[in-house]
Amino acid sequence: MRSWLAGASAIAVSFCAAPGNAASVRVAPTTADLLAPDSATTFNLRNEDDRPLNVQIRVFRWTQTGGVDRLAPTADVVASPPSQTLGPNADYVVRVVRAAKQPVAGEESYRVVVDELPDPSRRQPGVVNIVLRYSLPVFFRSADAGRSQVSWTVRQNGNALAVTAKNAGQQRLKIADLKLADGTGRSITLGSGLVGYVLGNATMQWSFPAQGIRVSGPTVKLSAQSDGGEINATAAVQTGR
Repeated sequence: MRSWLAGASAIAVSFCAAPGNAASVRVAPTTADLLAPDSATTFNLRNEDDRPLNVQIRVFRWTQTGGVDRLAPTADVVASPPSQTLGPNADYVVRVVRAAKQPVAGEESYRVVVDELPDPSRRQPGVVNIVLRYSLPVFFRSADAGRSQVSWTVRQNGNALAVTAKNAGQQRLKIADLKLADGTGRSITLGSGLVGYVLGNATMQWSFPAQGIRVSGPTVKLSAQSDGGEINATAAVQTGR
């Protein structure tokens, strides 16, 4: 199963319901980073609607294979409660616990997915309302986990530009505000805000429109922001498909 989101964020899902009655749940914090032996954290949910709403909370193991995010069901980390009815304008706490017995090796990555559930009693044919899905990154890290070690490649194929990050370290790297300096020396913004993560010992690829961009020469310069500060890297240019 692929990830719905690359970062700590929310996605809107449409369904038929009465106008003006959209449920609204807020979640904080939007990510969790736990250093062993810590094995539990909490997320705070708040219902900002004036009616009760139902939510479902699930945990998935998060990996990256073939350059894409993948999610798989897991029992190694659990959320309690797994579902909840949130009263109007009320706050609730969801506890997330690593239940696996083996020690953390390096860094383990998970996603806690919080879904607002449509209320069938509020549906009306032909009327669209919005519910939310939050996908929250959760990391469990050993004290000796090696830092990220990322190498970059860029490949242009017509009007598409593929940027690949290969992480030989154990810790993830969060990437935002990705820019490229093309052959003319121009600084071109590829992605504003959060672009995504490359997890430890994984490879991730992003595709961007390449209209007006011409990549030439053996290397190009990339810059970005990360949770560890500014990134300035040299990316190898690959040719062919």
